[in-house]
Amino acid sequence: MVEWTEFERATIQDIFSKMDYESVGHNALTRCLVVYPWTQRYFGKFGNLYNAAAIAGNPLVAAHGAVVLRGLDKAVKNMDNIKAAYAELSVLHSEKLHVDPDNFRLLADCLTIVVASTMGSGFTAEVQAAFQKFLAVVTAALRKQYH
Repeated sequence: MVEWTEFERATIQDIFSKMDYESVGHNALTRCLVVYPWTQRYFGKFGNLYNAAAIAGNPLVAAHGAVVLRGLDKAVKNMDNIKAAYAELSVLHSEKLHVDPDNFRLLADCLTIVVASTMGSGFTAEVQAAFQKFLAVVTAALRKQYH
């Protein structure tokens, strides 16, 4: 079980309470698909993903980015047991979608960059540490079902 400090809990809750899920989710997923183009293989039904402009303008990318961010709400609300909260999602991604588990980390890194750019000087080293700890716990929970 992960131990959270009061600062970490408050920081995570504050970040997500102020987050524009549609914008941040879209920008994070867009960045991931552009920077790591091999991640596009899981989004074949999304249509045109041929270049950065096409990815950024794709409404399905925008919609899925928001879904991912809303999915993180579950972790924010269950910080004391993220693994259990994400058990079904882990099974879905490993057994049905066959997503490479390293992609969770890549998306988390892109999300960190987008959140940092959104928060500006408020994204201090301490805030980053709390945010990245949170994302590391989430990615570990999503990888749980993989062998």
